[in-house]
Amino acid sequence: MTTHTLVDQLSQTTRDAQAQMAAAHDAQALEAWRVEFLGRRGRLSQLMQQLGALSPEERRTAGAEANRVKALLEGLLAQGQRALSERDAAGKLTSDRIDVTLPGRPVALGRLHPVTQTVREICAAFAGMGFDIAEGPEVEWERYNFDSLNIPRDHPARDMWDTLWIDWTDPTPQGRRMLLRTHTSPMQARIMEQAKPPVRVIVPGKVFRHEATDARHEWHFYQVEGLAVDTGITFADLKGTLYEFARRIFGPDRRVRFRCDYFPFVEPGVDMSIDCFLCKGQGCRLCGDGWIEIMGAGMVHPNVLKGVGYDPEVYTGFAFGMGPERIAMLKHGIDDIRHFYANDVRFLRQF
Repeated sequence: MTTHTLVDQLSQTTRDAQAQMAAAHDAQALEAWRVEFLGRRGRLSQLMQQLGALSPEERRTAGAEANRVKALLEGLLAQGQRALSERDAAGKLTSDRIDVTLPGRPVALGRLHPVTQTVREICAAFAGMGFDIAEGPEVEWERYNFDSLNIPRDHPARDMWDTLWIDWTDPTPQGRRMLLRTHTSPMQARIMEQAKPPVRVIVPGKVFRHEATDARHEWHFYQVEGLAVDTGITFADLKGTLYEFARRIFGPDRRVRFRCDYFPFVEPGVDMSIDCFLCKGQGCRLCGDGWIEIMGAGMVHPNVLKGVGYDPEVYTGFAFGMGPERIAMLKHGIDDIRHFYANDVRFLRQF
């Protein structure tokens, strides 16, 4: 190895480095260039290792040339890194550029749940007939949920409601028990305890029952309770009120059916059904017999009136309770109540 040969190799390395640097357009190519020319085992390092084989005089000449080439290559690397950084910054500025003359992006608006919409429609219908709106607690005392509604402890009528009891022990001698309310009817007693007749009120709210779910039943759902108490109220007032409600919600063409039914807190009791939208009264998996029950109703039982201090010889009243989910099913042609709580956005976006 001579000085002339080593210098020629350094010159060739410089030309190769300049040519490859011109073709390095990204960070990966730039790193490969650095490893090839300036790495610990790169071409420049291998040439500089040959300096030891030269004489002292030749080593000075070749060493100076090697240092010059090293500085040149390091300068090329710094220049390439700077150019790449500038290109990246320019590209980011271009991609992130905002045209302030463009219209703003539309904001996605939320919407009310279909059950909430139905509850509000029900409340509006009864508010137009002079009813007030009240709300009550979802965690309720046994007294209001059962005892005040003519359903004493151990009475077989309690089997009609699959109750979810609260795991709580009353420290007082009364031995009170709490539960998740099985209906909104407890508000009948609460309201009548605090108000004197006349009373006209509806109570929307969520209720809970420990029962199996299917196309018509859920373990948690909404109810709207209604109560009217005054002198001279008859069963005809009950039917007229509910007929008017049906016309306001479903229109004049939907058929309505009343049948005798039993509820401990009313006497007599009825259930009100609407003809099935799916089979038009012929019978299907949704309705069974062509009708879908939407509420129970009846005249307030005298024992309930006595329990809140009303004289049943003076005052009479009617009460009713309906399921907004079933009404929404009738209005919108929904064949399974479980759709309401499946949180499927494809379903919810339809309302």
